[in-house]
Amino acid sequence: MSSSVVSGDKSSEVADASDSLAQLIADEEQIFLRRQPRSSELIAEARKHLAGGATSNWQIAEPQAVWMSHGHGSKVYDVDGTEYVDMHGGYGASIAGHGHPAIVAAVSERVRRGTHFAQPTEDAIWIAGELSRRYRLPLWRFANSGTEATMDAVHLARALTERDLIIKVEGCYHGHHDSVQVSVLPEADEVGPRDHPTGVPGNSGIPKAIRDLVVVVPFNDPDAVARALAEHRGQIAAMILEPVMMNAGIIPPEDGYLAAIRDLLHAEGAYLIYDEVKTGFTTGPGGVTARSGVVPDMVCLAKALGGGVSVAAIGGTEEVMSAIADGRYEQVGTFNGNPLAMAATRATLSEVLTPEAYQHLDELATRLRASLEAIIARHGFGWHVVSVGAKGCITFRRDPVREFRDFLQIDARLGHLHWLMQHNGGVFLPPWGKVEQWLLSVQHTRDDVDRFADNFARFAERLSQLPAEAVAR
Repeated sequence: MSSSVVSGDKSSEVADASDSLAQLIADEEQIFLRRQPRSSELIAEARKHLAGGATSNWQIAEPQAVWMSHGHGSKVYDVDGTEYVDMHGGYGASIAGHGHPAIVAAVSERVRRGTHFAQPTEDAIWIAGELSRRYRLPLWRFANSGTEATMDAVHLARALTERDLIIKVEGCYHGHHDSVQVSVLPEADEVGPRDHPTGVPGNSGIPKAIRDLVVVVPFNDPDAVARALAEHRGQIAAMILEPVMMNAGIIPPEDGYLAAIRDLLHAEGAYLIYDEVKTGFTTGPGGVTARSGVVPDMVCLAKALGGGVSVAAIGGTEEVMSAIADGRYEQVGTFNGNPLAMAATRATLSEVLTPEAYQHLDELATRLRASLEAIIARHGFGWHVVSVGAKGCITFRRDPVREFRDFLQIDARLGHLHWLMQHNGGVFLPPWGKVEQWLLSVQHTRDDVDRFADNFARFAERLSQLPAEAVAR
């Protein structure tokens, strides 16, 4: 048989396999749409006055956005009345679940006493002290979102060093301010050489002049950081990173990585900034800072901090935060330390995220991970379950992912199909299946994680029936 015939047969097999996976996705999308007629109606109505028919582009998913009605405990309910186990968690914010009694009581009591003064309230002192204890950084300020927190951190570093450049990890997301909207989720044909990654704009409207202030490096590569510092000696103000990457599934730091980059930066008079907006509290009481023992110069927190209410915090060393205290940098915001947000945050830290709650989360995470790994092994897939604390994901790739360029090789269709089948099976997950993670809340139960595992078993079973070329095994 000629090589051209063999090649043709192989191409045909791959095409058939791809068609099989595409058909399975199309079938699940039809089920998805049939379950949500009211969401379809609201999307059409919303487009009249809401740009894109939603309140954020991240709420727009394929085949359509899910419009929610309410949540209770570990469950959420869409406008069609369908119940889901909520493992979306508001992109990591809802570690308390929904309607947690402690947060309801704190917010209800506070709202009757005034919701905004643009002046501090006593809760802010207690919270700052608790954050100092958990994160081993003495001084704190509050903001309203992760974007604001990382923006202040970058500004602080530049103010202190009088330097303009920052180092940023390829594939990390740090909010939507200009300084960090570089190489957030670049495509494979955009990234450039690994030893000198191209700074790709993370959105439209990011000027080249801003991009030129960002030096991009791979994750888990201290040599790349050393090289960047050497090539821009005396110009780097700071390096900002997620200490566990959570914009590309979940990518843990390799042993020694965090300590190595801290020492490299300090040797050059630059600062280390942890973006713990996603990892703070979800990975443990003191985030990755406490888990790793490597304390940075600044930590940025948000999401889970407020138990579902919008709030953020920036913590730092005496040296760093002195710039705020003496007025060299003005950290401001009308809603900073808002009393409603402070009440919710104090309740979250004192009554929700307790040692007993973290023990419960660890037990659920262990149970879920064991179930998923058994299913993967049974079907002979080469996938990996990656979890840290209450956060977890499935990496649909045989080789472990240690940096963003590994992540680019994952077939996004598998993540999308998994999301659809979980949704159609009564589990609500973030819609970007290749990127996002599940979140366990303190109100989840064994039955909740078992439902996730049952849906995953059906997903794996369906994929096992497809031609081998359709699925990474």
